[in-house]
Amino acid sequence: MAEPQPYAASSPLAIEELDLAAPGPNCVLVELISAGLCHSDLSVINGSRPRPMPMVLGHEAAGIVREVGPNVQHFTPGDHVVFSYVPACGRCVYCATGRPALCENGARTNLAGTLLDGRRYLTNNAGPVHHHLGVSAFSQFTVAAAESLIKIDNDVPLEIAALFGCAVLTGVGAVINTARVEPGSTVAIFGLGGVGLSTVMGASLAGAETIVAIDPLRHKLDLARTLGATHAIQSGPNTITQIRDLTSGGADYAFESTGIGSVLATAYDSTRRGGTTITASLPAPTERFALPITNLVAEERTVKGSFMGSAVPSRDIPRLIALHRAGRLPIERLVTANIYLEEINSAFDRLATGEAARQLLHF
Repeated sequence: MAEPQPYAASSPLAIEELDLAAPGPNCVLVELISAGLCHSDLSVINGSRPRPMPMVLGHEAAGIVREVGPNVQHFTPGDHVVFSYVPACGRCVYCATGRPALCENGARTNLAGTLLDGRRYLTNNAGPVHHHLGVSAFSQFTVAAAESLIKIDNDVPLEIAALFGCAVLTGVGAVINTARVEPGSTVAIFGLGGVGLSTVMGASLAGAETIVAIDPLRHKLDLARTLGATHAIQSGPNTITQIRDLTSGGADYAFESTGIGSVLATAYDSTRRGGTTITASLPAPTERFALPITNLVAEERTVKGSFMGSAVPSRDIPRLIALHRAGRLPIERLVTANIYLEEINSAFDRLATGEAARQLLHF
């Protein structure tokens, strides 16, 4: 794809009518109600994460089950669902050890642009069309593996439920599951997109005493304060010094969600002795960062990756929804705009420039 900005002019995403096959064994037909625009979609558009084309993008979504294929046992028409963008096969070593985000079969089929059964259910006049992360949410209807779906209560508003499938699961999960932040800790959060802002909510939920939000854009810093950040820093040459001053020498935990190697290095440098740095971004494959090995060892620092918030979606999505309903995760504040398909290229311009945190597509 890799079209130049502005996307409103280059139109990398085209609106077309496609044929959609009936769901096969262990698959489900879902009518989409809402889908979030995420940097993982933008990374396909700008070419930093190459994927097989043509492809229907979109992976953060919620909808209603309309038809089930053979052998589907846990879903019936009318069920409300949130999508998980890694279909967990339940058989590989990672699924068997409670780490479904790392499912080998899910990763393989996601990379190939198929569903878990190896099939492509979308076609146009030229032939098969690939699925994005087993979801392909930028479509009024989609077929997905049953393993890609999490059933939710029918009274949960589907208009915002999509956010639980990526931004909230990834950001809050990085805090709760990957870092396991303790109450009273100090936290620095670099990058305030949907994932970074969800990380702010997660740190507040975990009881962090000091939560420092860092971003170049003032409006995102203001939003972070409403979500629980105790301090907000406009990124610049004095960022590390400011964080150290606010956290008495360095943060216990630093989180990075920008996908930029130099920002990850800054996050690492902002932690104290014994500190932990978590990266939850998906950068271009060529992106690198360097760290001083001496203090990695002598100061017992830790660098960890967090994919999909190290989550077990079938466990964590219902928990996150319960926390939202209790007023402890105000995820609706992440929504910058509600859009329709005709606006999608302009919406990705807003995402690319940082104007928007999360935009929700409705059909």
